[in-house]
Amino acid sequence: MRTSRSSSVQQARKLLADRLRELRRLAELTGPVLALRCGWHKSKVSRIENAITAPSEQDIRDWCRACDAGEQAEDLVASLRSVEGMFVEWRRMERSGLKRAQEAVLPLFERIERFRAYSPGIVPGLLQTRDYTTAILRATQKRRVQVDDVEAAVQVRMNRQRIIHDSHRTFAFLIEEAVLLSGIGGLEVAAGQLGHLIDIASRANTSLGIIPFNTARTSMQVEGFWIFDNAQANVELVSGYLTITQPSEVAMYANRYRDLSSDAVYGKAARALITKAMNALA
Repeated sequence: MRTSRSSSVQQARKLLADRLRELRRLAELTGPVLALRCGWHKSKVSRIENAITAPSEQDIRDWCRACDAGEQAEDLVASLRSVEGMFVEWRRMERSGLKRAQEAVLPLFERIERFRAYSPGIVPGLLQTRDYTTAILRATQKRRVQVDDVEAAVQVRMNRQRIIHDSHRTFAFLIEEAVLLSGIGGLEVAAGQLGHLIDIASRANTSLGIIPFNTARTSMQVEGFWIFDNAQANVELVSGYLTITQPSEVAMYANRYRDLSSDAVYGKAARALITKAMNALA
C-alpha cells in the first residue's frame, strides 16, 4: 500500500465534493442555476463537484444557502478544514524550529491507549536514546530547518517517552532489520541504541517485532506510519506529514500493520538479531 499526499487528500476532497453535489441534486438545481444563484462562472460548480477546484469556506456557505440547506454549512466547512489539515509540509510545520514541531504532536501521544508504529528506516521516536534522537534531529535541522533549537527539541521528545512507562497503555513497534545496522550517529551511538532496544523489548506493555532480511515476505515494505488507537494514522513522507482520520483508511493501516507483523520475529529471536547487529557494528 503506497499512500501519498495526493491519493489520501484527493479522496477526502472527493467525499466533500460528493456531499455538495448531493445537496444540489436534492434542491433540484442544475449546475448553471446554482452558479447563477451564487454569482459564479457556470464552470465553477462542475470544477468543485469533480474535486478539480477546492471550495473555500465562503463557497460552501454560498452553496448551502443557494440549496436552502444553510443548516449544513458549518458541518461541511468543518469537513473542508479537516481536508486542508490532512497534509502539512515540513517547511510549514518546522518553520519556527523543531521544538514546536515536537510539541505539536505531544497531546496526541498523551491521550492514546494503544499505539502501533512501523518504521523501515529509523528507530521509532518513543524507543530512541537521547544521543540517537540528537543525531536524527541534528541531521533534520541541517537539511531543512533554519532555526537551530535541536537541544530543546530533543528534550521534548525525551519528555514524551514517559508515556511508555504507563502500564495502562500498550505499545507495539515493527522495524526492518536494516534499522539495526544503519549506524546513525556513529558506532557508539548506534551501539547504545541497540542496547536500549533490548531493554525496551522486555517491558510487559511493549512489543518489538523485527522483520529479518531474506524473509519470504507476505507484505512488502512501505513508508513508515503510526496508528493512534483506531482513530488516527500518521505517515511521514519526504515532503510532509500526513494525517489520516477516515475510519476506512485508518483500518487499511491497521491491516497493513497486521500483515507486516506476521513477517516479524519477537522475543528471543528479536533479541538475537539485535545482538547480531551489535556484534557487526563492533
